[in-house]
Amino acid sequence: MTFPRVAALSDIARLADRLPVADHAAAEAARARQNSLTKPPGSLGRLEALAEFMAEWRGTARPEIWGAQALVFAGNHGVCAQGVNPYPQEVTAQMVANFEAGGAAINQLCEVNGAKLSVIALELDRPTGDFTAGPAMSETECLDALWQGASAVDEGADILVLGEMGIGNSTVAAALAAACFGGPVAEWTGPGTGSDNAGIARKIDAIERGLKRHANVAGDPPLILAALGGREQAAICGAVLAARAARIPVILDGFICTAAAAVLYATDKRLLDHCLVGHASAEPGHRKLLAAIHKRPVLEFDMRLGEGSGAALALGIVRAALACHNGMATFGEAGVSEA
Repeated sequence: MTFPRVAALSDIARLADRLPVADHAAAEAARARQNSLTKPPGSLGRLEALAEFMAEWRGTARPEIWGAQALVFAGNHGVCAQGVNPYPQEVTAQMVANFEAGGAAINQLCEVNGAKLSVIALELDRPTGDFTAGPAMSETECLDALWQGASAVDEGADILVLGEMGIGNSTVAAALAAACFGGPVAEWTGPGTGSDNAGIARKIDAIERGLKRHANVAGDPPLILAALGGREQAAICGAVLAARAARIPVILDGFICTAAAAVLYATDKRLLDHCLVGHASAEPGHRKLLAAIHKRPVLEFDMRLGEGSGAALALGIVRAALACHNGMATFGEAGVSEA
């Protein structure tokens, strides 16, 4: 199905009942194939689970990745006025240019793991509002960014890798996580691109003031996204939903990307059923967030770069899982006796 353009943020809560669900028959058929391959049952561990995950979302017992799409969304944030970022906001546009020139880590990881990368810059010359002083985005702005994310998804892709770029967005991610899942702000807040202790304290203070200012939207995750989020966070949500409509499995990147998508989980946990988390970020709030959304990362490599780098790396593991799933011989084909 084509992703329906939502007219209001409140419509997101009703999408889980309309979007495709996992194909359990395909997953069972994939599991049966796994158990017929020349290995002890379960001996490939999570590689087997990844093959079954791909099967249930692609709707076939033997899924393949012919086309992998990677999307990196970039945005700038008004909360940077609070001194939460050690780098100037000009770096966002400079890094977008670096992505486009092929010079970033995400370019290399997409190339080696076979993903076609697109970078979508979202009004970098017009940062969102400072959420300590007012909402980051109006509902219309949030919906527009969400739709830009949805529109960027290639419905012919077999898997989608998601990432982000935006100076100040580790503060935004911590704010979204704290607003959606509660707990002390300090437990969600880390150094991001390299904040020292004083910088982290400024981030915590800004988030706490933002949460107090926007207490009126507590318990309403889509409105929290507009009040505290950024355009790239909204675009990530749109891409996740569009991928779900097309039955495309998604690999989320680290803390910032996961925090964006977690807004959908907080709205209805079914909305992230088709998503993997590529890696456990070294950013301290990520493990807490993974526990909140009940996701186990594919990799743990102590990465915290962003850009979709951990998700692109995890794509290689998913490809390996399918190579074993589809390429190995069964006991009967190989003439090997079963126990």
